[in-house]
Amino acid sequence: MSDAPAALPTDPRELIRTRQYRVLLVFAAIVGVLVSLASWGFLELVYYLQHGVYKDLPRELGYSTVPQWWPLPWLALAGLLTAFAIKRLPGGGGHVPADGLKTGGPPVQPVDLPGVMLAAIASIGLGLVLGPEAPLIALGMGLGIFAIREVRKDAPDQLAALMGAAGAFAAVSSLFGSPVVGAVIIIEATGLGGATLPVILLPGLLAAGVGSLVFIGAGSLTGLSTAAYALSPLALPSFAQPGWGDFGWTIALSIAAAAVTFAIIQLAHVAKDVVSRNYWVLMVLAALLVGGLAIAFNETTGKPATSVLFSGQDAFGELLKDGPTLSVSTLGLLLLFKGLAWSISLGNFRGGPTFPALFLGAVAGLMAGHLPGLSETPGVAVLMGAASVAVLKLPLSCTIITLVLTSKAGMGVSPLIVVGVVVSYLAIESLSALRPAAGDAAAEPAAAGAPATS
Repeated sequence: MSDAPAALPTDPRELIRTRQYRVLLVFAAIVGVLVSLASWGFLELVYYLQHGVYKDLPRELGYSTVPQWWPLPWLALAGLLTAFAIKRLPGGGGHVPADGLKTGGPPVQPVDLPGVMLAAIASIGLGLVLGPEAPLIALGMGLGIFAIREVRKDAPDQLAALMGAAGAFAAVSSLFGSPVVGAVIIIEATGLGGATLPVILLPGLLAAGVGSLVFIGAGSLTGLSTAAYALSPLALPSFAQPGWGDFGWTIALSIAAAAVTFAIIQLAHVAKDVVSRNYWVLMVLAALLVGGLAIAFNETTGKPATSVLFSGQDAFGELLKDGPTLSVSTLGLLLLFKGLAWSISLGNFRGGPTFPALFLGAVAGLMAGHLPGLSETPGVAVLMGAASVAVLKLPLSCTIITLVLTSKAGMGVSPLIVVGVVVSYLAIESLSALRPAAGDAAAEPAAAGAPATS
């Protein structure tokens, strides 16, 4: 990598034509391999930790059914480990998920990764209501920077940020199952644009594309699979085309989704302020409160407590299969208890906000399917898009993710998704202007547009 440029030239097109840039592309592909293997290992660890703790271990200890109290000690442990990562390790355990997929500030450094990974594995693996996308971005970025600095000790910050962005592309693509979806998320989250976009986009796409092959190959060679973590189209009833009534419901439901999500985020910031007074004690109590909500849901509805725990990405299939048999009250209680658990998790633990937002949007959509003139498919599609954009504030990314998830239902839902995302985004921006959240303050752009996740 001695031929790598010390800084980007004035004309990015000239850089793309140089031999040094081709060397960067080769190195980006190597970074994609490294990051995808690490991402695969992280997702496998989290997946098997969840299943081992909540399914396999109770059976091995002789329980025919999981005891009602079972989540509490594991969530308490998650609280302690997360508090340790935040207070004792560099990087503060990663960014606060109540801030969305936060951008701005310096890129994640390799020294931060142990704390970020410990907090994420403890939070996500032991049952808090968060997903893996933010830790994966941090992992990809940190490994990309580590790789370039191992090869070139004097690598300038701009070059390190470029490789960090390539690593983030590869990491997110492994989760969303598509280099293109991953690229859209990173580009929108970091605000990349202008003439320099191709300079960063090309190594990022290459890292993501090569990394996707490695990710698939790792699962094939080992016989292990993280299919539960990869987004795939949902089994929704076909929907041919919307009517005027569907658009009317879309506007109303999207505004409601933005308002509810705004309240959840505000509560998350309040919880964060309270817990920050004494992490060691109050973090454990916050985790136990999440467990209490899960137990309360089980007591009230007879449904498993794990319906409230976790991010929900591996429960979409069961939710939609059981949806027609679930009463509106059961769906409403799931929305209430999981929404509160998500709020506590958003403010205090470490992980990503995307999957719980999508899951809760699907729950609300099933409820909305009981409204006059609105069916299940448009309800689920609209509210998944509206809920996710309300927390992420990435309208293009949320539109594409929702379109991918609902693609089996046909293109009839696409106009409703677009309208719902736009309406929800405008509503959440208006609400944030009235009472800005603590994490919404504008930050300085990151070097080379890399997302800051710490």
